[in-house]
Amino acid sequence: MDGSTGTMGSAITHRKQVDSELACPVSPVVDIVFSRWTTPILWTLNEFGRQRFVELQRNIRTITPKVLTQRLRQMERDGLVVRTYHPEVPPRVEYEISDLGRSLAPLFAHLADWSAVNLQKVEQARREFDEADEQASALR
Repeated sequence: MDGSTGTMGSAITHRKQVDSELACPVSPVVDIVFSRWTTPILWTLNEFGRQRFVELQRNIRTITPKVLTQRLRQMERDGLVVRTYHPEVPPRVEYEISDLGRSLAPLFAHLADWSAVNLQKVEQARREFDEADEQASALR
């Protein structure tokens, strides 16, 4: 308690707020790489190589054309994807993962390894949590 006012938390109110990027310097990378559709797009381009829009959409399956267009534009802007326009009749556009995008492959490999080892543990923890939550709800 603060002796002069009788309130708690004076230390908390005097703390400086921390910039989220300083608190977690990988936040901007997480925002870029792990948005909803970026990872499947990069994975598909890395796995299957250069693809036309329709091929990419077919390989990802559940993405809408609008969202795929938006994500590809953002990823091109971020330097993760290269868009090549071929002025033919009809015009042809192809997308491929850039060197910068490909440099994320070790990160994805580590995440795949982590997933193989730990995903069952996460699922088990979720089941246990949900069961405990259901039991607590039944007692209320």
